[in-house]
Amino acid sequence: MIASLGFMEIGIPQIIMILLALFLGYLAIVKKFEPLLPLPLAFGIMIANIPIAGLSAYDEGGLFHFLYQGVSRVIYPPLIFLCIGTMTDFGPLITAPRNALIGLGGQLGIFAAFGASLLLGNLLSPIIPGFDGFSIKEAASIGIIGSSDGPTSLFVAGRLAPDLLPSIAIAAFSYMALVPFIQPPIMRALTTDKERRVVMPPVKHATKKQKIVFPIALTLITLLIIPSSGLLVAMLMLGNLIKESGVTNRYIHSLQKELLNILTLLVGISIGTSATADRFLDPKTLIIIFSGLLAFASGTAGGILVAKLLCKITKGKVNPLIGNAGVSAMPMAARISQKLGQKYNHSNHLLMHAMGPIVSSTIGSALIAGIFIAFLS
Repeated sequence: MIASLGFMEIGIPQIIMILLALFLGYLAIVKKFEPLLPLPLAFGIMIANIPIAGLSAYDEGGLFHFLYQGVSRVIYPPLIFLCIGTMTDFGPLITAPRNALIGLGGQLGIFAAFGASLLLGNLLSPIIPGFDGFSIKEAASIGIIGSSDGPTSLFVAGRLAPDLLPSIAIAAFSYMALVPFIQPPIMRALTTDKERRVVMPPVKHATKKQKIVFPIALTLITLLIIPSSGLLVAMLMLGNLIKESGVTNRYIHSLQKELLNILTLLVGISIGTSATADRFLDPKTLIIIFSGLLAFASGTAGGILVAKLLCKITKGKVNPLIGNAGVSAMPMAARISQKLGQKYNHSNHLLMHAMGPIVSSTIGSALIAGIFIAFLS
């Protein structure tokens, strides 16, 4: 009878994970750091690390085992992309395609984390007992954290490094919540006071025809050239076509609200219940967390440097502060551009200008994810 009590089996690793869960819960409830995902994530970590309860994603036959199949079999990420597509306006990208270059610069974070994880793995493997470094598949999965796009990180890790999926997911979504703290210091450090005060002209409006043709054309091009990226891109573009067609308003409401909220809850609780102490408390996790921070910082810097270059080329028509939107943290990065731009010049309205780099970064990271999967799977 006593042996069946959970507290008789609990050890230091489980206690550490429960404390981590409580900390994430504190960030969600008290600090309100993007609480929709961290709250179920924290609760999932907590219950998965209670011994004997059988509430982890690895307890076969249990509810959370079946819910986790949506993550491990890469079902949830494309559905989330479908929902995101209904919330995305490609107009700023269509009318100012040069801003796609900023999104390209933001992909620097992917390759920085990819290289850093391989390098650190090689350096630390002789020092840490039982640690053999990262395979190239694992490094690629860690690198996608730099996309600043949680669903894409899940998509790649589920295909290439399922054992690292909990650590990668927690790092990716945690840093997404911390974007308002990570990006502003980098933005200030890499721009001058004069550059921050640049006022951009109003965003041009794309026609309805352009907005309908764009998702169809991009889907066809992607499927023909990089078919391994087709699932994510196609679902994103289908969602956008539903929005722009103007004939499926009932779908729009359901996808933007009910389905997206349900998927966010399922992803949070599924990842949480997969983060058991024996899988999470590993040297690899610390390296993943460090690489994730490097990825976000490098992606932000890459986008800003490209934006600075465009500012010079256009003779002051591009405010480099929109460079932080080179990472696809939608819409947080655009809000940061707007907030910082307003701080230095009240005439600045950068929100919609920043949406162009963000959506191009979302597409770019999906394409890079497809390339990794095509070459490494």
